Amino acid sequence: MLEEEEDSLESETELTDEQKIEIAKWFLLNSPAGEIQYVAKDVRAILKDENVYRKAAEEAFPSYNKSHLICLELPNRSGDVLVTSFGEVDKDEYLDPRTAQVAIVDHVKQACKEVRPARDEELPSAFVEEYRSAMDAEIMKYVSEAYPKGICSVYCTKGKDVEDPGSDFELVVVISAARHSPQNFCNGSWRSIWNIEFKDEIQSVEVRGKMQVGAHYFEEGNVQLDAQHECKDTTLIQDLRRKLPVTRTLFPWHNTAQFSLTRDIEKELGIGK
Repeated sequence: MLEEEEDSLESETELTDEQKIEIAKWFLLNSPAGEIQYVAKDVRAILKDENVYRKAAEEAFPSYNKSHLICLELPNRSGDVLVTSFGEVDKDEYLDPRTAQVAIVDHVKQACKEVRPARDEELPSAFVEEYRSAMDAEIMKYVSEAYPKGICSVYCTKGKDVEDPGSDFELVVVISAARHSPQNFCNGSWRSIWNIEFKDEIQSVEVRGKMQVGAHYFEEGNVQLDAQHECKDTTLIQDLRRKLPVTRTLFPWHNTAQFSLTRDIEKELGIGK
């Protein structure tokens, strides 16, 4: 009788595959910066079910990689690509705006398999690109000075098809820096995202920032830090390189005589010839 009750209890507490997948995903998604591969190895050993592990990994790794803004080296050594939702072209494809290339990524292996040229529709217009590339150049200078191992990228998330002044568009600056030193029992990361919205009508730029710092020390213990901070600011600007005046009409430099102030005054006063 007792053995039957024990067998019944075991059958009632046995987890389904779906429950195992959700638990495995939780551990993977909550891995400290740079440690998901170590956690995955342990989860795989505990599950002892390759199908369950594979399903959990295929769902967890893409979310983890994007939320941690991991950086992968392009296979042709032309640079690095940040894995972020702002550059996501498809499920496994991520745009590198600086080189106008799209990286095809293996999320579970955290590696770039191949690269292809970006299509025209995946890139911003020439007008927006002028702002994006200028912003990118300045951010690169800043990151090289402030972050020893920092990677940055600038994306256009709204209004990428804008061709001339008069419309709003938005750029997003992403900065990711990580320092992994598992041999010294510590890993850490810095992630910041800056939304920069150009509003043409009111001639202003609105900036929204979100920063996140993570650290893990595990020598003779287990201490983790996860801190976040958000900020916002707005500034007025002189212009957005307006090609047309507010009249939306080009100035006729070839026939400036039609705007002769002297002639208009003489006509008004009736003293002209």
